[in-house]
Amino acid sequence: MRLGTLRHSSGQLLVALRGDDLVDLRAADSDLPGSLREVLREDGWQDRLARAAAAGPTVPWEPELLLPPVDPGKVLCIGRNYAAHAQELGHTVVDERPEVFVRTRTSLASPYQDITRPRVSEQLDYEVELAVVIGRGGRHLEAADAMSHVAGYCVFNDVSVRDYQISREQWTAGKNFDGTGPLGPFLVTADEVSDPHALELSTTVLLAGGGEEELQRSSTSLLVHRIPELIAYITEWATLEPGDVIATGTPPGVGLGRTPPRWLRPGETLVSRVDGLGELRNRVVGDPV
Repeated sequence: MRLGTLRHSSGQLLVALRGDDLVDLRAADSDLPGSLREVLREDGWQDRLARAAAAGPTVPWEPELLLPPVDPGKVLCIGRNYAAHAQELGHTVVDERPEVFVRTRTSLASPYQDITRPRVSEQLDYEVELAVVIGRGGRHLEAADAMSHVAGYCVFNDVSVRDYQISREQWTAGKNFDGTGPLGPFLVTADEVSDPHALELSTTVLLAGGGEEELQRSSTSLLVHRIPELIAYITEWATLEPGDVIATGTPPGVGLGRTPPRWLRPGETLVSRVDGLGELRNRVVGDPV
């Protein structure tokens, strides 16, 4: 299934994609919770949503009305998880333990939302990633059992403001400008992804004057720390909860790693793709004065 959240005149709708149509899940099952994060807390959520998706009425929609499919309690991002990306920035791969930083919920953006280049910086960079959404939470999880805790997957772009990121030892500011991390377009349930470690991912920019420029292309097969290892490590020190998101890291080709650096500019459209999961399209706009 492909599950999402739709902005609607009646409020936010929990929806599923059925063919090319969106289905209102709570119209078929009025006892469903109102958000996907709350649904994931319930046992048997996938069968229940599948029944609702088969029976629910369709609703008119446009891509611009999609919101991030899940409203996570926390977003945990993995740094330097592709060897070539670490090397292009002059770093070594962290083999023993993954490098983890946190994004706030307000830093997320919708799948087709404009991304604002902040007035305080021109160093707006792109980082396509595979995002993992937790279905069954827990603490001290074993890697061997970790994949049973995954609800599904999304496309994510960890858009970063580089001078704010690298001017301090902590990355928090550069990774948390409001509305800079698009997530979606849907949560694709884990049963539809045969191998999350064999997905092609890419970043393309549609140029303001026409044409396009491919900036990243790689495969999740090159992850240094794979999903079970990430879940096991994170739950050594934190409880994962339903709806939490783990962004697994970006491959090489980022703007900071190029000579000269290649920053995103107003008028361009950032297209982030992961094989089988869909794409995000986010226009870059200037920050109004």
